Amino acid sequence: MADLTPEQKEKKKELAKYKRKVIEKAGVVHDIVEDTIWTEYDKLPKLSEEIGMAMKDVESFLEEHPYLK
Repeated sequence: MADLTPEQKEKKKELAKYKRKVIEKAGVVHDIVEDTIWTEYDKLPKLSEEIGMAMKDVESFLEEHPYLK
């Protein structure tokens, strides 16, 4: 990626925050699947929905700032 302007660097940091939300939710799913699937499986549909919404935020942000792809 070419050198970014200060504004672009700020947008890159903002994108990282959006991505971190997705990764944190996916980590919870991973933990449930690996450790507590038999007692917490009922949390998976809501977490899946939350991941989907967070991914839409990432995709929308990237549409607005395609230079960050």
